[in-house]
This record gives sequence, C-alpha cells and structure tokens, in this order.
Amino acid sequence: MSSQGNDPRQPSAAKPFVPQPVSQQDLPIDYSGFIAVIFGVAGVMFRYKIGSWLAIIFCAQSLANMRNVETDLKQISMAMMFAIMGLVTNYYGPARPGTKS
Repeated sequence: MSSQGNDPRQPSAAKPFVPQPVSQQDLPIDYSGFIAVIFGVAGVMFRYKIGSWLAIIFCAQSLANMRNVETDLKQISMAMMFAIMGLVTNYYGPARPGTKS
C-alpha cells in the first residue's frame, strides 16, 4: 500500500557529518593529569608514599586518554617527575624524624 511518493525522507538532502574544529582553549580539562600533579606534589612535600603511587596511576590514566599531545605530555611528564621524586625520597631518602627505620 505504501508508495515512493509518500516517503517524507529525501536522500538528496542528506549530508555527511563533519565535526566542528575545536580550539585549544575550548578543550575539556584533563582531570586525571591534574589529580596526578596534586598527588605527586603531596607525595614529595608531605612524604606520602600513597600519594606518589596514586600519582603514577593517574599519570598512566592520563597518558592513555591523551587528547592533545603537546600540552598533555608536559603535564604528564611533570606529574611523573614529582611521583618518581616522591618515591625516591620516600624509599631511599633519610628517615623521617619520629619514625623507626
């Protein structure tokens, strides 16, 4: 009972999807990279081992979800340096006052 004339869709009017370009400033924040920096700094400043380990985990997550290579790589490398520096000072540095070795 249906005929071609009753179809409201027009194949000639269909256009392929073209994503809009997004500027550098409009990209969403990389929360895992930011959290990695916070935990890395906490690991170094307060000598928290768990902070340094969490910074490495969040660095790996941020590296896996990297969108912009140039800016994200700078943030990830800074967070990784803080995390490694925190681990080295926690495990190989001098003992904290008031703790047993």
